[in-house]
Amino acid sequence: MKMENKENYYKNIVVNKPWGYEYLAYENEHVGLWFLHIEKDQETSLHCHPKKDTGLIVLEGSVDVCFLSSTNWLGTGKKIMIRKGLFHSTKALAENGANIFEIETPKLKHDLVRLEDKYGRKATPYEGKSSEQEKNKECISFKDPKLNEKDSYIFSNCRITLESITSKEAFLSKEDDCNITFLKGGILANDEKTCIASPGDIIISHIVKRLLKTFEKIHKETIIMIIKPLKELN
Repeated sequence: MKMENKENYYKNIVVNKPWGYEYLAYENEHVGLWFLHIEKDQETSLHCHPKKDTGLIVLEGSVDVCFLSSTNWLGTGKKIMIRKGLFHSTKALAENGANIFEIETPKLKHDLVRLEDKYGRKATPYEGKSSEQEKNKECISFKDPKLNEKDSYIFSNCRITLESITSKEAFLSKEDDCNITFLKGGILANDEKTCIASPGDIIISHIVKRLLKTFEKIHKETIIMIIKPLKELN
């Protein structure tokens, strides 16, 4: 059986990388949310995920997200969505490196093809047991909030809030410029079966509000995550 199919395999594991480290901070049946720390001037391989979509959110620091023919700069609080099959790499630029959340849908950690790598890992699979160690108390871990409630965490100079939402009004109360990460549920089309905002999507709030002008139904199990840098709260 492949590791990504073993329930909770990565729950208590930190995976060491030549550029830093990563670990699983949250998961459900739809998504895996990973925390990545990339050291200054270090970068992930130029790789793609043939079977999954990914989203990146910068918690602290700044990065260049490089594709085969373009580069996107992301600072604290910014995000990017990356479709399946698109080759990309992420390089930390800030003096203290970069802290990032990566959300994957579906949660297939070993869905990885490395095209180029400065550390000699070209065309190799995901790291094995020799790169693993147990998590320590400084590693963040999230759990689902209770129905219609929210839980907030302070981590990496950010306030991170997970919230259970069952109504349109709860979305309309959010600030227009915040990024909303869907962890469960989502916004439903009129057939009440199709999600037009689904687990794994990271959508800026004013776009969510625009969707809700036409599609008002919210999946009853919807859980979102909102990240706010502490410096923006003062």
